[in-house]
Amino acid sequence: MTEATAKQQTLSTTQAERKLAKAVERANQAFTEKNLRFTKLRQDVFEEIAATHASIGAYDILAKLAEKGTRLAPISVYRAIDALLEAGVIHRLESKNAFFACRRMDHRTGRRPIFLSCEKCNAVQEVDSEGIFDTIDRLAREASFHPRVKFVEVSGLCRNCESKKD
Repeated sequence: MTEATAKQQTLSTTQAERKLAKAVERANQAFTEKNLRFTKLRQDVFEEIAATHASIGAYDILAKLAEKGTRLAPISVYRAIDALLEAGVIHRLESKNAFFACRRMDHRTGRRPIFLSCEKCNAVQEVDSEGIFDTIDRLAREASFHPRVKFVEVSGLCRNCESKKD
């Protein structure tokens, strides 16, 4: 490895660490605002989810924590995940039963995001729904249907995976 490559790698690691620290800070603030406790276990689970930039399953989180020397029962991870969901700092992809860190962290506008999930690398993006939920609500009312829709999830290929497609 050249000196320039090593320097670039160190810079990328430092940037990633700063982003993760900022995400943890925002999560801590969200817990405080909701009068919830951001325990060490919840922080550890959140860090594993936020560090991936993709969706990750509970057992993958459990394995990553075990690699770092923290052995837990699956129920402990699921309880931490439930608290993180309640605080709104992570989201669940229903189709994959996997979790990802909320990138927006400001849902106070009342606008719900759409989740764009890459089928290849598991990357997830949150994008503004731009009225899609209003349309769903209107159509449901017209059909005398009472939806419990919390999200819209769209699967496909992200820009990186699409460009690598043969």
